[in-house]
Amino acid sequence: MSDALAGLDERQREAASVLRGPVVVLAGAGAGKTRVITHRIAHGVDTGAYSPGRVMAVTFTAKAAGEMRGRLRALGVEGVSARTFHATALAQLNYFWPTLAGDTMPSIVDNKVRLLAHAADGIGIDPDTATLRDLASEIEWRKVGMRSIEEYALARPNGVGRLSVERVVDLQRAYERLKDERRQVDFEDVLLACAGMLEAEPKVARAVHEQYRHFTVDEFQDVSPLQHRLLELWLGDRRDICVVGDASQTVYTFAGAESRFLLEFERRYDDARVVRLETSYRSLTPILDVANELMRDRPGALRLVAAAEAPGETPTVTAYPDDASEARGVAQRIGALISDGVDPRQIAVLYRSHSQSAELLSALAGAGIATTVLGGKRFFDLPEVRQAVMALRGASVAPLQSGFVDAVRDVLRSLGFTDDPPQAGGALRDAWEARAAILRLAEEAPEGTTLRVFTDELTARARAGDEPSRRTVTLATLHSAKGLEWDHVHIVGLAEGLLPISYASTFEQVDEERRLAYVGITRAARTLWLSWARGPRERQPSRFLREIGSRTLRAVGATGSSGAGGRRSASPTASASARRPPARR
Repeated sequence: MSDALAGLDERQREAASVLRGPVVVLAGAGAGKTRVITHRIAHGVDTGAYSPGRVMAVTFTAKAAGEMRGRLRALGVEGVSARTFHATALAQLNYFWPTLAGDTMPSIVDNKVRLLAHAADGIGIDPDTATLRDLASEIEWRKVGMRSIEEYALARPNGVGRLSVERVVDLQRAYERLKDERRQVDFEDVLLACAGMLEAEPKVARAVHEQYRHFTVDEFQDVSPLQHRLLELWLGDRRDICVVGDASQTVYTFAGAESRFLLEFERRYDDARVVRLETSYRSLTPILDVANELMRDRPGALRLVAAAEAPGETPTVTAYPDDASEARGVAQRIGALISDGVDPRQIAVLYRSHSQSAELLSALAGAGIATTVLGGKRFFDLPEVRQAVMALRGASVAPLQSGFVDAVRDVLRSLGFTDDPPQAGGALRDAWEARAAILRLAEEAPEGTTLRVFTDELTARARAGDEPSRRTVTLATLHSAKGLEWDHVHIVGLAEGLLPISYASTFEQVDEERRLAYVGITRAARTLWLSWARGPRERQPSRFLREIGSRTLRAVGATGSSGAGGRRSASPTASASARRPPARR
């Protein structure tokens, strides 16, 4: 057996062993899909079936691509092209453009909203910033769906905000003209231009086909029509393609993703090898029971089972009278976890939209609990971190009067750092946690590290976006939580109008909200708490709670104890089967 297959379970080994022909790996949450992808590539290299330089592995985020490259290096494999769709397309454009056009590649638009504002000014309209952001999203949706502006107008006849569809069309045309005048392309143009180049230039297509022979695509459920077309052009008439995905985690259809490419893969390749990874190495059985019940009978849904037989707590659902009470209840539970010795980094609070975070931040700060909002200001952009890096760099020119770690601690103390954190939460606690993270990096640095080397390393990490872990509780939207995991997860706002969100009116939109709830549930490894608040508008519990049912959820009163309160809040999960909508196939 190849060393690359060691340590894989039976299904993972099956997926990693099939090196030729079309392969589709249906991988549930926590089933080890990245492990399978990297071990499959390493196995191909080990056995001589693959040359590393002829392998293209494509994923959706720079972080995921970096993790893939890191795992391949750990397996002894160098030279594989593991990139995002955009990075791969941009590299090919930069390589071939000078030869084809006799000039350098146009620059990338760094701020689509700002360019749209300039275009709007040019045609005499003045939409607000929110409308411009929505317009930017509409342009992205149009392009990744490979639609012309005229086709867009037919598909989206209602306009954007206060702008009629006619004005939206005018603005999109003005945006394209201004972009051309400035010799710029946006990110979607990168994919369109690469696809157009491969279609129009046979010599380029032959060169790419000669370079890359073996293809792997991660998160295939999130592929857009444009990305799928580009993949077809990269592939040509070859059939050595492996796609990995989970239809239950399709949560970007609003941005153009179409899970049909995953669901119909077997139809496209009638000889495709299909491997199902349904063993979760993340979540305990009670959590998977909730996830499985939510997705029961949905198209492409996998039935997850836990790898470990360890017992787990039954997930709970709690009803609160209002949002503030819900936030205080969550803070109380998190405080109890931390008091019991749980690392705050293993706790997350998830919600549907950013607007729900304000009450939570206030309640957690009031309880003296430090937080990090995922998608908020980056670590190295925090003012206290920038100040600390500058101070450390200044101190690095003088000879050390003490050991390296003590020297870092002394610099941080000069900026207000203390050995013990502030008792209160809020900005002071956040600043303390940021400085403490720098001190931990110093403590983890290799022996012999100097202040100069340390500050150079911090600067390099800032450029690469390699952020240290802070000992804080994570707050995140369900979308931004995708791909992450925590031991203990709270999902708040499971009420109609919040999850599913109020504007989810069609069957397809509600189904996407259901998948979003599934993504949140499957982020939890050990414990899962669900909650909702009635509020002044008398919200109703989410239909997803009814679909999950009382068999897998335990209703708990708002004080955190079962009893009369628990019985009153039990109704959201009653008679789920009678209310479950039929699955469309």
